[in-house]
Amino acid sequence: MSAKRGDTRHPVCIVDDDLSVREAVGSLLRSEGMNVETFGSAREFLASPRLDTPSCLVLDVDLPGLSGLDLQQELLKGNMQVPIIFLTGHGDIPMSVRAIKAGALDFLTKPVDVGQLLSAIEKGIAQDHGARMREHGGVIGTSQAWRAVLTQAAKVAPAETTVLLSGESGTGKEVVAHLIHRGSRRAEGPFVALNCAALPEALLESELFGYEKGAFTGAVSARAGRLEQAAGGTLFLDEVGEMSPAVQAKVLRVLQEREFQRLGGTRMLKADVRVIAATNRDLQIAMTTGAFREDLYYRLHVFAIHLPPLRERPEDILPLLEHFVEELGPVVLGRPAAGISREARAHFLAYGWPGNVRELRNAVERALILCEGGLINPEHLPWHAEASKSGPLVPLAAPAPPAPSAAPIGPAGADLPAHGVDLEGMERTLIERALKQTGRNKAKAARLLGLSRSKLYSRMERFGLA
Repeated sequence: MSAKRGDTRHPVCIVDDDLSVREAVGSLLRSEGMNVETFGSAREFLASPRLDTPSCLVLDVDLPGLSGLDLQQELLKGNMQVPIIFLTGHGDIPMSVRAIKAGALDFLTKPVDVGQLLSAIEKGIAQDHGARMREHGGVIGTSQAWRAVLTQAAKVAPAETTVLLSGESGTGKEVVAHLIHRGSRRAEGPFVALNCAALPEALLESELFGYEKGAFTGAVSARAGRLEQAAGGTLFLDEVGEMSPAVQAKVLRVLQEREFQRLGGTRMLKADVRVIAATNRDLQIAMTTGAFREDLYYRLHVFAIHLPPLRERPEDILPLLEHFVEELGPVVLGRPAAGISREARAHFLAYGWPGNVRELRNAVERALILCEGGLINPEHLPWHAEASKSGPLVPLAAPAPPAPSAAPIGPAGADLPAHGVDLEGMERTLIERALKQTGRNKAKAARLLGLSRSKLYSRMERFGLA
């Protein structure tokens, strides 16, 4: 698997009248996995038909006809916000000051230091990603697949329509739910989330609908449920596929009649909420087995959005990586992080991310602890550095499982291996195998492992598998 940066949707554009410079810089950036377009003049750049704004512009100052500085002004007039790195054959302080004041990212003198140029371009790309992210309410990612998700979310946000978000665990379903809420007419109201997989049936019902005093043993006073707490806003039902049939029937009534009763209550209460549901299960398969109600499925499936796994949008890995380093550095280290080495970036890109964005965030947090304020390097990452030809990089915490006929450690009474055993790694492997065997049905996986569903869920959270 390639460990390159990955072809970006938005190109880095090089504008220089010197063919040798265009070819040299273009070759360098392509070797780093960047998408590159080259132009011999400012007018050629302006005349080129393009659907996407460049992520960064490497621009020669002394161009024939329209100069680099003039092109900068033309872009500003056209409200095209592009990070610009100027190249010049001679250092000119007043000129560089003028360019920087007009918004240029950097001003480099030829012959350019390769490391300095790459660093400036990476900074420009990160800046561009940040700007595009802010356009979408802080949601990170500019890949075509992710932009399709954001476009659908933006279209459905103003409506009162029920939304069903599907996708693997850790793909960002709650993030998208928040985005829909912020773009809705209920944005000033509360956003209330409930994880349906984290609670047993009785507790889930009382959390969702609330209860009256004396409704059950321990109900010493009345309590409003999440439906009441979300009044005037959005109720986000995560892992909705894990609801029991009894709770599904009550949720169906809420969606149909827009009313409900507290447990032990007699009054009908209005459900003034917009419902967004999420699942990592295939609910159509669950319907065929009787695990999920068909009528509830069609009530939830009014507007469905599928979130792609991170491995299908690799161009979003580095922006997410930069974001988590910036976000977690002050929290973990008490100060901004030093950054990430180029070698570590390559490993982040080559890994398959079965736990998706959540696993990426966990990996960054772990690396920040291990690097102790220095650069994040490959040795700080929780997987083997060697890429397998048959698949993604292998996590250190998940050693290859033994053959089915072999015991995990050895026959009963046998000595443990001299090098010791990785109990956490074995536990993670068993959980992964149980989830795979059951098609990620947590209730069945929990039974296979001899755990309660809540204990399984807490372990999945710990290992970044939830």
